[in-house]
Amino acid sequence: MQAATAAPILLLIYVFSYQRGHLETRPKDNGLEDSITELMMSQSRGHGGSGVQMRELYVLLCVVLTLPGCRGFLPNFWSRVVTLSLDSYTHQFITEQGVLNVTLETLSMANTHQHTQEQAGLGRGFWHAVREVVHSNAAMDFLSSTRSDPVYHFDSERVEESMVMLRQFWAQTLLSARAKEYQGARHSLGQLLHSLQDFYSHSNWVEMGQHSIYLHLLQPGQPAFPVATVLFVYLSSPEDTPTCMECHSATCRDNLLPRLTQSQQYPLLLTTGYFSTYPPKPQGKCSHGGVLDSSRHQGAKGGINKDSTSPLFSPHHYLHVEAARLATTATLTVLRDLRDSVGNISFLRLFSVKQPPALVFVMDTTGSMFEEITAARLRAHSIIQARANTPEQPGTFLLVPFHDPGVGPVYETEKPEEFMSYMENLMALGGGDEPEMCLSAIQLALTHSPPLSEIFVFTDASPKDAHLYNAVRALILEKQCKMTFLLTEDPSHKMKGSRRKRRRRRETLSPDRFALYSSLSSVSGGLTVFTTNSDIHRVSAIVEDNTAADKVTLLHAESDSDSNLSHSFSVDNSVKCVTLHLTGDLRQCVLSSPTDRTQSLLNQQGPLAECEQFQGLYRISLLSPIEPGQWHLNTIADGHVTFNAIADSNVDFLYYFAVEANGTHPGLAKVEGSPIAGVPTFLVLAVTGLSPNEKASFSHVTLLGANGESLQKVWLNSSSSSASSGEELVGWMASVPRVPFCVRLSGRDGGGNRLERVSTEMIQHTHIKIQVLSIPRLVPGHSTTVFFDVQNHGPARNLTLTADDDRGYLSQRGPHSLSVGERGSVRGEVELQTPKGAEAGGAVTMTLTVRVLDSLDSNYAVLHLTVVPPDPDMSPPSCSIMRVEHTCPGPIQCTGVRWTVSLAVTDRGCSGLASLQLSQGQGILTLLHSPTDPLGDSLEENQPTPKHKPQNQRDSERTSPAHGENGYAELDPRLVQGNPPLNVAQWTGGLPKPLWVRYTSPCCSPQAELLVWDVAGNMRRCHLTASQQRGIRERSGVSDSAGEMPLQSCFLLFSLLSLIWTVPLLVGVGSFLYVK
Repeated sequence: MQAATAAPILLLIYVFSYQRGHLETRPKDNGLEDSITELMMSQSRGHGGSGVQMRELYVLLCVVLTLPGCRGFLPNFWSRVVTLSLDSYTHQFITEQGVLNVTLETLSMANTHQHTQEQAGLGRGFWHAVREVVHSNAAMDFLSSTRSDPVYHFDSERVEESMVMLRQFWAQTLLSARAKEYQGARHSLGQLLHSLQDFYSHSNWVEMGQHSIYLHLLQPGQPAFPVATVLFVYLSSPEDTPTCMECHSATCRDNLLPRLTQSQQYPLLLTTGYFSTYPPKPQGKCSHGGVLDSSRHQGAKGGINKDSTSPLFSPHHYLHVEAARLATTATLTVLRDLRDSVGNISFLRLFSVKQPPALVFVMDTTGSMFEEITAARLRAHSIIQARANTPEQPGTFLLVPFHDPGVGPVYETEKPEEFMSYMENLMALGGGDEPEMCLSAIQLALTHSPPLSEIFVFTDASPKDAHLYNAVRALILEKQCKMTFLLTEDPSHKMKGSRRKRRRRRETLSPDRFALYSSLSSVSGGLTVFTTNSDIHRVSAIVEDNTAADKVTLLHAESDSDSNLSHSFSVDNSVKCVTLHLTGDLRQCVLSSPTDRTQSLLNQQGPLAECEQFQGLYRISLLSPIEPGQWHLNTIADGHVTFNAIADSNVDFLYYFAVEANGTHPGLAKVEGSPIAGVPTFLVLAVTGLSPNEKASFSHVTLLGANGESLQKVWLNSSSSSASSGEELVGWMASVPRVPFCVRLSGRDGGGNRLERVSTEMIQHTHIKIQVLSIPRLVPGHSTTVFFDVQNHGPARNLTLTADDDRGYLSQRGPHSLSVGERGSVRGEVELQTPKGAEAGGAVTMTLTVRVLDSLDSNYAVLHLTVVPPDPDMSPPSCSIMRVEHTCPGPIQCTGVRWTVSLAVTDRGCSGLASLQLSQGQGILTLLHSPTDPLGDSLEENQPTPKHKPQNQRDSERTSPAHGENGYAELDPRLVQGNPPLNVAQWTGGLPKPLWVRYTSPCCSPQAELLVWDVAGNMRRCHLTASQQRGIRERSGVSDSAGEMPLQSCFLLFSLLSLIWTVPLLVGVGSFLYVK
């Protein structure tokens, strides 16, 4: 279906759904984890006669018959609408709920907050991080490089290749998270979860009667089921192994051959369905199935997918709920294992949980900047001291110094005392001549800052590296960061006396040389303040105002007019501590309250507000109690003025633009870069911070111009993708405005007061788009190519394309000239050369910007690439029982009795053991050097001595090794539940040799779990039990409840024996047999 015809049909669906509330329907409670079942209750509501219902059904059926293919769990909430499966579980829902529940579970471990309070207080940054994972997940269904590749979706029996890819995603996620490159980790995590979830929908795992997840997918050491393509490979070609029988109805029951279901007569085989024409489906194989799969007409007809509850799209729709349950369990397990691998703190940072704004300074360090450096140092100290030991203390501190030609290094820390040490060491030396390398420093700050940060730039010089403007602008919009410039140089050179800066100048500088700074602050919704040395410290109070936790924007507008200006903002019941920042030169400023009280702010004190005037900045604080309602600000200004009103409130929103996907997966695909002019576009918002007892409703969004004027109103309706994410809203636009705009969300609070929030970044429509086709991994010592398409949605034109990265890996940056025909496209590529010494886990941020010659029309793409080792170790450690020394008599007589088990922990890969942790159990885990004879010598003297121990203790250990029970040479380290992971690399010396441990526990605590990591980050869960003779069960980094794998091992053995018995018969009769 072409986009031109899709938009009107989708609009009709949207109208009908709006009338009947279909977008508010959530999946029914069908037995997912107890912690989220109440979030899955259906809340559909409907009115209207049968005529309306029939018209709606007719329109939806028209869409169904014209939509392209659908594969995998449906991508997001919109997919349920267009596929008539309003109670289906989607990738979005499963992923959101998984992240939310594991996050709340992690917080509850610290017993710091109640569960119901946590969900509302996780913060805007948390939901932004969740959206990054969800969008990466959904993009697998939308990107041309992944949507039709069976390896990414466990299609066409490509199970082995898909498992290799899954393990690569897992290794990449661990690498990035351990390196604190959280954006890259979220991207690879979303990809991993998509493919993992697809396995349970596309394979016959559910039909095999399996009630726990398939451990082997992410763990090669776990037992595996044979795949139908490989079991009989030496007898005939893999395609000769039939898997399905004919099915001639929409619902296919019992269409899998017996050995692919719950049959006990034959060894079970794994299979997945073929989709469409690539790769070609062999005769007798299962199809994906559904009305959109052309392969369903080939033998065997029908299909096996469980993507939705609709028989039109999913022949095994009756098993959708069970497939979703397993996909949810697998998602939760991956997230828990990720948490255990990186630690609770890093896991919470990965999802920006309760993360206060970062404190980010970009500092000019040339000789004229002494006052500015001092002001920044004092302001940072004030913030750190005022917020010490409080949740408002910044979670990340970032400092990027620059001059000419030097930039950096980047000083990044989570410790305030380290940041202050960096600040104290800054010296204003050298330089002194304009311009400086400011944009290079800003680029570094943006790549290292968390999303939604505000970056403060202190300088008195114009930028020398103006060529980076487009790359910096792209990063600002992609990360939704604000830029605020504190400039202590008047561009007009009219400052007198002490206000005049003394800089050597290489050339006559233009009065508008700071225009790039003003443009970047306008694009981001920040401020550009021209001030003086004497005022810089007081002006820097803006840093303290803007970096407080839970800051929201009520008003943002700019004006170049000298006439009377009038602006308004709304205060609702959740708002506290309202502060206004006005830049420019005001002649008059009058504030009016909702009850029509007024105060002239420039020349009188009053009951409404307190105004502080500095050179270049007016700081206005509303006095308590602040009246709820509509406030007005009337001003007369000379020249350019910026208005910004911020407040404390937990209620805010996130948004993105999306278009209806016309590929093989119906849904809403997020627009990467700027929205396209003339293309029907959806605006999807998520309200954050609403507590369960907080009543609020939201009706529309207003698109505002740069001066604060209303350009377009977009009415909203609820999509209710998930109740936990707050209220999710969706609006539809025939086209976006043709001038820059920002988004203001409007509604009412519980008291009926107007509730408004502004997202200040300025969006510019475009006619060109960059579609990245692949996001490859970077390997040290190798070159990597990134392919992309530049699509033109306007007349024929000439373009320039520029590539940039923050590590200098690009071979050619450009600009490159491109010619694109009317509504045509052109394919391009850029090459990166990764140095041999590049550290695994490191992130490279690359920007692609394209601009129309002689025009402001432009667009961008931002890629987050990860450096991976050339031969990654993806094999986890192993645990082997060496001796069961004591057992328990039984659960009734457990008091005063102990059980003990000794085991050897070994790394199966090449990286070596890294750490151990006792995650469950009330006993004590003791590290041993080796099993020895009670009276014999241990190997202790040949082991490296732990460096953290006192010298006298090390000497004592060397001369008098302590021998424990049964002759094991004990080490001092002993672990109990709650201890952090213990680094054991110093005892193994990085060599692939076993580490001996012993666990002793009261019999009243009959179970324990030991976590073991290797240096590569692979994790093994070793389950110890008092009731088993061998006392241990291993499970991998992705696992479910124990007890299923021994049965699967029996099936594998039975498969082998069956094969041995069958080969002579098959060879003798010269035919291929299978049982129906």
